[in-house]
Amino acid sequence: MRSTSDTIASIGLAIGGALGMAGTFVAGDALRETLWTIDGVAIVVAAALLTLKYQRLGNDLVAAGFLTFLAGEGLLLGGNAAGLQASVPSYVGGIALWAAGLVMVSAQNTFALWMRLTGLVAALLFTVSALMILWGAPLLPTSAPLPAIGYPFLVLTFIGWIWTLLKPER
Repeated sequence: MRSTSDTIASIGLAIGGALGMAGTFVAGDALRETLWTIDGVAIVVAAALLTLKYQRLGNDLVAAGFLTFLAGEGLLLGGNAAGLQASVPSYVGGIALWAAGLVMVSAQNTFALWMRLTGLVAALLFTVSALMILWGAPLLPTSAPLPAIGYPFLVLTFIGWIWTLLKPER
């Protein structure tokens, strides 16, 4: 039987993935910031529930990965209202923590291989993006190809996590 926490975490990941991607493509600042704020809150809730779930299961590395991802999302939330340019410092910290969290979650075989690979690709792309910004590249959260190419890999990872949470027990 599926727990309420698994359902809420799945909904949070779905909202986060959908609104996060949508926010990347909208032109208006206020709409983007609103979408990303809702996305961020949904992901924080999901990551908090996943942290508790995997800690209770005794999978401390995965639990710590979700907690680290949550911390990164919190940094991103903190910069949303500042606008794209002003949010870059919190964005760099946020995606660096996303990358660390994704590596921690993907390091063990808790999730299917394809999910772990999409998580690791996203982590690599976010790490490269963070380093480029730190080394002076004028990247914004909406810049393409980096960091924007990392978002679809992140959303694919979310879809895998949702699938894992909602699949029928055997």
